[in-house]
Amino acid sequence: MMRITADTDLCVGSGQCVLTEPAVFGQDDDGIVTLLTDRPDDETVAQARDAVTLCPSRALSILRE
Repeated sequence: MMRITADTDLCVGSGQCVLTEPAVFGQDDDGIVTLLTDRPDDETVAQARDAVTLCPSRALSILRE
C-alpha cells in the first residue's frame, strides 16, 4: 500500500500536482498543496505518482506501507 505526504513548508504553489491529479491534490487559498486523500485508489494512483515526480519543490513524497 502507498501513502502520499505533503510538506507544506516546501510547497511553492506551482499547482502541477492539482493539474496532474485533482482527485488527490488541492490547493488552499495561498496556493499551498492540500491532500484530498493520502491513499490514492486504483484509478488515481498512476497520476498521483506522476504528480509527485513533477513537483518542482519536492514537497510531495510517496511512502510504502
